Amino acid sequence: MAQTNGRTTAQDGAGIAYSLHTGAGDRRIALIHSLAMDRSFWDRVVPQLLPHADVLTIDCRGHGASDKPATAFTVEQFADDLAAVMDDIGWISAAVAGASMGGCVSIAFAAAYPERTDALGLIDTTAGYGADAVAAWEERAMKAKEGGMAALVPFQKTRWFGDAFREAHPGVVDAAIKVFLANDVDAYGRTCRMLGACDKVAALPLFRMPVRIVVGEEDYATPPAMAQAMAEAIPGARMSIIAGARHFTPLEVPDTIADMLKGLLAEVPAR
Repeated sequence: MAQTNGRTTAQDGAGIAYSLHTGAGDRRIALIHSLAMDRSFWDRVVPQLLPHADVLTIDCRGHGASDKPATAFTVEQFADDLAAVMDDIGWISAAVAGASMGGCVSIAFAAAYPERTDALGLIDTTAGYGADAVAAWEERAMKAKEGGMAALVPFQKTRWFGDAFREAHPGVVDAAIKVFLANDVDAYGRTCRMLGACDKVAALPLFRMPVRIVVGEEDYATPPAMAQAMAEAIPGARMSIIAGARHFTPLEVPDTIADMLKGLLAEVPAR
């Protein structure tokens, strides 16, 4: 098993950083991180998938080591970025899974590239944030602009992790906060506005690939009701709720998320 780090040029010239983890399996999966995180978000999940699949993790534009162009972002553009990376590494198709923002991007990818989406994993996410989304996300963007990323940390860490987890695993919490604080404030604001504008609800009934949906029982950023709405809209989707978990389940309960993704991969024919 090996890891190759690379950089792809997207359609508009932006550089997208990625890591390709070559495993022992005969399947492929791409993982898309949450808002204000980077590809290290999946570090507790990837090793468990490598006996079953090659794993691609990327830094979405505006995040991590990828470029942060000073133009508006869209989930469709983020989906195109993933397609560009897949082209670069020679992947025709893969299972695609994402958490929170990454789930929105995964939905956009499946809508734009259904023939390239072997299966779809939606973790702590939604296809649209509702009627007040534009205003709510603009407020968060402006709070970061006015007070810096640090102004959002108390709000974020209680959304990300349950009370007991924060007390028992301070290292995991601190690592997530470190990534969060390293974000470019303007890029963060553009991504917030992207999520406020995201509405891929109409695409859900068209999906025909295997779909699994998982959400933390205590997730109040994208609560179980949002997951249930997606499950009802997507033909054949399977949904589960993780007892006691909150919003960052790939960090909070990586074994559970890895098991879900292994189950999803099992529904994809071997190459």
